[in-house]
Amino acid sequence: MHFPTTTPRQSLYYDYQVYPHFHSTQDIVTEEKTVTVVGAGPIGMTTALLLAKQGIKVILLSSELQLSEGSRALVYTKRSMEILQNAGAAKRIMSRALPWTHGNSIYKGQVAFRMESPVSEHDQFAPLNNLQQNWLENYLLETIQEQPNIELRWGNKVVDHQQDENIVTLTIHTPEGEYQHSTQWLIAADGGRSPIRERMKLRMQGASYEGRFVIADIRIHLDYPTERLAFFSPDWNPGNTILMHREPDHIWRFDYQLDPMITPEEALKAENLHKAVNDQLKMIGMDHLEWEMDWSTVYSARALTLDHYVHNRIMFVGDAAHLLPIFGVRGANTGFQDAQDLSWKLAAVVQGWAPEKLLESYSFDRISAVREIIAEAGKSTRFMAPPTEGFRLLRNAVLSLSLEHEFVRPLYHWRTSRPHAYSHSLLNSQFDDNTKMNELMENGALIPNIKFDDGSFLYDHLSARFSVVTFTQNGQLNVDLVNEVNRLKEHGIPIQIIALMLDDVYVKGVDHCLSITADVLTERLFSDINTIYLVRPDHHINGRWLEYRKQAITETFNQYTLFTQGAVA
Repeated sequence: MHFPTTTPRQSLYYDYQVYPHFHSTQDIVTEEKTVTVVGAGPIGMTTALLLAKQGIKVILLSSELQLSEGSRALVYTKRSMEILQNAGAAKRIMSRALPWTHGNSIYKGQVAFRMESPVSEHDQFAPLNNLQQNWLENYLLETIQEQPNIELRWGNKVVDHQQDENIVTLTIHTPEGEYQHSTQWLIAADGGRSPIRERMKLRMQGASYEGRFVIADIRIHLDYPTERLAFFSPDWNPGNTILMHREPDHIWRFDYQLDPMITPEEALKAENLHKAVNDQLKMIGMDHLEWEMDWSTVYSARALTLDHYVHNRIMFVGDAAHLLPIFGVRGANTGFQDAQDLSWKLAAVVQGWAPEKLLESYSFDRISAVREIIAEAGKSTRFMAPPTEGFRLLRNAVLSLSLEHEFVRPLYHWRTSRPHAYSHSLLNSQFDDNTKMNELMENGALIPNIKFDDGSFLYDHLSARFSVVTFTQNGQLNVDLVNEVNRLKEHGIPIQIIALMLDDVYVKGVDHCLSITADVLTERLFSDINTIYLVRPDHHINGRWLEYRKQAITETFNQYTLFTQGAVA
């Protein structure tokens, strides 16, 4: 049996609830079109919500009876918020989150580099947003509770699994005993120590870094703006780094690098935590303020990934698939992109309009993204926590030179996580004009978001289906395009036409008509009145044409045999 703690976690700002466990006295075989998600952290919850939004029933298993402890994943990018908007939780999250745009790198009391994240009037969310993970999970849970397609089973620990060609059978322990749960589709979102991954003897490849960091969340009233503060080689912790982030509820997070000679157990002793916090407060002239410790932990920087994320009927997302350094806010933010990519592809397979072969593109697309992120993360990590004496010498040289020389200061840049362009995706059209068009809008890139006069955004209209985005004037649209899309709909493809109008003249036969200006057309979308985009359900461009070409959209689907019924005529 499994006995998760029934005592609510302690927090200075969050009121934990203990939820009743689920148990079954008999084995459960899920319906054919049901997906089981193991792990109810941010990525598991988001994956469940994105699947449910596409009509898929989800069983979500949590081994605990309550939400996670502490701030953990803290900073969420604009792209993550766009994905969480698709999941239906962004409004709740942003009711408490703290948006920000700037970060300061400080050495010897001077701001050596000030990072500014670019913003646009068309951005739906700020570039970066701070919110403790327990609050994030709280809002995801509230959204899940509104979804009839999601059943969350608390206190269900998966202790074993067996997979055959079409079925995955889980052995689940609860406080009342054991039961079997069989499912055709299993998503492992069970974290960095993924028991499912370990049972399958799957090994991650990559690098682990020597540097260890302490996270200490304290409650204190500091009158600082919401910005990232990075202190390099402070007097109380020479050669190392400390980061400070403002959180809601008057909580501040201190991330400070440990001396290699100090063990995690030693670092987390109350007297050592208090000394480190007091030393930092003294350095910034705030040691006269009272404060309380809320939560602390130790983490190590790692950059690892599985070689494949799909193993027959078991798929991996988030930390179960890869482990990334938190510098540059890469951990959970990468996992959200996994969730979005997998959810629409798995929904297509489960609903029967695409074969299992489509899932191969999930591995291909996301592993390409993670490897790009690992390359970037390595640069940031080697600067934040130099792994060798050689890297430390280089870092120290940059620190010294930066006080007087402007040209070295950009080397402080922490290379913030950014969306990956699936430039080499197996799904990109081979029947389009991609090579003839502006490279900023290449196949695989995100189509830029657009804010409309009514306050809505383009991404609000793109979610959960393919979209043919076209530009119209005088209400004119090629009737062959409308007929082609209607035939795709008849084959069960979730696809729509969005007409972006330059003159507010309604277009017949389309799903949405939205008004744009000429400068948005040319300067943001690099397009003209004849341009057409095929956009995936995750906002990435699937194909693009200078003008409509008969059957080219259908050929884009057929080229990868996306139809189980055969090619569309």
